[in-house]
Amino acid sequence: MENPDVRTAAETDPRGFLKNIPHGAILDEIQRLPVLLSYIQGIVDEKQKPGMFILTGSHQPDVHQAVSQTLAGRTALLTLLPFSLTELFSYKKKWDAFEIMVKGSFPRLHQEGLSPGRFYNGYVQTYVERDVRTLINVKDLNLFQQFLGLLAGRIGQIVNYTSLGNDIGLSGTSVKNWISVLKASFVIFELQPFFENINKRVVKSPKIYFTDTGLVSHLLGIETSNQAKRDPLRGGLYENFVILEILKSQYNLGIRPQLFFYRDTHGNEVDLVIKKQRQLIPIEIKSGATFTKDFLKGIEQFRNLVKNRCGNGYVLYNGDDGFQVNNIFIQNILIHSIATLSAPYVGTTQGG
Repeated sequence: MENPDVRTAAETDPRGFLKNIPHGAILDEIQRLPVLLSYIQGIVDEKQKPGMFILTGSHQPDVHQAVSQTLAGRTALLTLLPFSLTELFSYKKKWDAFEIMVKGSFPRLHQEGLSPGRFYNGYVQTYVERDVRTLINVKDLNLFQQFLGLLAGRIGQIVNYTSLGNDIGLSGTSVKNWISVLKASFVIFELQPFFENINKRVVKSPKIYFTDTGLVSHLLGIETSNQAKRDPLRGGLYENFVILEILKSQYNLGIRPQLFFYRDTHGNEVDLVIKKQRQLIPIEIKSGATFTKDFLKGIEQFRNLVKNRCGNGYVLYNGDDGFQVNNIFIQNILIHSIATLSAPYVGTTQGG
């Protein structure tokens, strides 16, 4: 529907347009012609053929609104983030984690061999001019771009709306609104804290991560993998990369992600907690390539806290070796599959 000729044909004679695709079709940028969905509803109800139409669109809020209003109860909604590691391996057999972090995972970057710098310049400009203007009334677009950069510098940190506002001269309410826009358009996501049935003083504010580490690197001015490895934010960038890959794997399986982090007021922390039914899988994420026993402390403390609800723990680090210590698996997601971290449990046994 991005093509004006196609859109005009569908808008002028929607019945005739759909009659020419009797077996269904993939309709891209469907949000540009939501009236077509009413006619699709009639066809879907009549033919009762699941998967007849695949509806896609790049402007998530508009797509979701159009589909939910017209095709409620008739659709399966799937969220497609940039390429996962599995998909990236079809372009190159061996990757360095920091190379992926800088290049990013948007399909066109890899399909067309584009320069990340040029791609993300255009992406940010297009996103700000299109999505931001559509969703909120921002008088100063440059200020919004500065806000994006400010968030990039705080990946993996607890959200503090007042502090963010003070740093850029905005009210806490404006910061909340702008973060809501970034979440709605799938630029960022929030990782919620885990505090279910825990009798301790725990942090209850979320952390912020980006849905593409290439965008974070661009906003931070990181242009090479060597630069990323030396950057003070390398730990947060690596953490973003790993959590994002697990999030993608769950979305790609059609699973509603149940990902959390744990931190109490004494500084005890687990970077990621995956909830599977009643089981909790604690994961520590380290950008270093050398394993030390300190990597296990957060998991062991969390295991003592939640007792028998805790499944096997994981340390996901940047080293080459994979091994096990006290039912904690130490591995690199570029070498070892993370599918078991996302797949639901079968039965009631504990395990990864």
